[in-house]
Amino acid sequence: MEMKSYGKELILDLHYCNPEKFNRKSLRIFFKKLCILIEMQRAKLVFWDDVGVPEEEKQDLPHTKGTSAVQFILTSNVTIHTLDMLRCVYINIFSCKEFDSKVAEDFTKQYFGGSLIQSLTIDRK
Repeated sequence: MEMKSYGKELILDLHYCNPEKFNRKSLRIFFKKLCILIEMQRAKLVFWDDVGVPEEEKQDLPHTKGTSAVQFILTSNVTIHTLDMLRCVYINIFSCKEFDSKVAEDFTKQYFGGSLIQSLTIDRK
């Protein structure tokens, strides 16, 4: 018996991005524009970064210094992790509502100005 699809997840890895886009203001704009393009209703947005953290507690390793954020949407979430020193962006878009993966991929590449290293769309069962 074939299992019904619950939704899908788009996984994007971009390198050589513009690190000037790796801040809360720019990421808010990214989430807003992306959700309009893929027709998702935004809900709560949560950030995890070094904003307001004492200097001695801030991340300083290439694979940890950056911003993570979760944009909850009515049908699940969009998650982003930026690595400032490495100029990389990692994005997951998961929704039980259908969306156009190519539109999301193209917009993300354009917005961050990076090179797409990997794009993978998974049907969730």
